[in-house]
Amino acid sequence: MPYLIRKANFADLNPLVEMARISFVEAFTEGNKIENVNAYLEEAFTEEQFSEEMENPASVFFLLEVDGELAGYAKVNFVPAQTDLQDNSSLEVARLYLLQRYIGQGLGKVLLNHTINFAKLNKKKYLWLGVWEKNVRAIKFYEKNGLSIFSSHPFPFGDEIQTDFLMRIHF
Repeated sequence: MPYLIRKANFADLNPLVEMARISFVEAFTEGNKIENVNAYLEEAFTEEQFSEEMENPASVFFLLEVDGELAGYAKVNFVPAQTDLQDNSSLEVARLYLLQRYIGQGLGKVLLNHTINFAKLNKKKYLWLGVWEKNVRAIKFYEKNGLSIFSSHPFPFGDEIQTDFLMRIHF
């Protein structure tokens, strides 16, 4: 399957936000209250928010295109944009999403490997991310690709406080 991974730019903002919102809804509607999903979308998945994140030199968005169509994306953070650790020897994967129809085709591994290679190119010692404790499929995917749980943190989601596992891989 022909694919391309490239760094996002501001011309990608509208299609990126649209795809990001769809992939988030696909990933998190099951097992969550729809009010909380919608509240989080309006907080974290708006053009204004993505624009701010794209303007931050410590964050990078990578787009995955399949046959010219946007299929997924990853957002990585250097210090000071990292959410938890603030460790200069690490790179955080703040988001890694695929549209549902592309899951199970090896593209998640392609996108994750891209972030790992990017971390190595930037001379980082490890890559880390947070994943919802109830997202068993994602946890198994990350474990299969060499990441392991090392901690957890609370994650405010609408009117709930959920738990995210923190996972990492050392190089």
